[in-house]
Amino acid sequence: MAVEHVTSSGNVFADLGLSDPEGRLVKSKLAAALQRSMGELGLTQTAASARMGMPQPKLSKILRGRFDGISEAYITDGLRKLGHDVEIWVRPRHEGIGAVRVLETA
Repeated sequence: MAVEHVTSSGNVFADLGLSDPEGRLVKSKLAAALQRSMGELGLTQTAASARMGMPQPKLSKILRGRFDGISEAYITDGLRKLGHDVEIWVRPRHEGIGAVRVLETA
């Protein structure tokens, strides 16, 4: 039996044909950064949600990749409250549709 091999576009959400794949990818990378930060700080969901001023069920939803009704700004605000600097850059205009990227530094 042959196994079909498909090369990824680099965005699993686009590969799956989901709506707003770029937004979903950005939110998932921000959520991953949030998860790593909680681990580094040794915070439970309860402690992290209190520190961020975010209801624990909403934090749980974010960490499980359930982003309906959750904005990128909401997640970045949580990162800021955990002590992270979050920068947003707008680069010069070019032809076509621009991209959104999440870049982490050590």
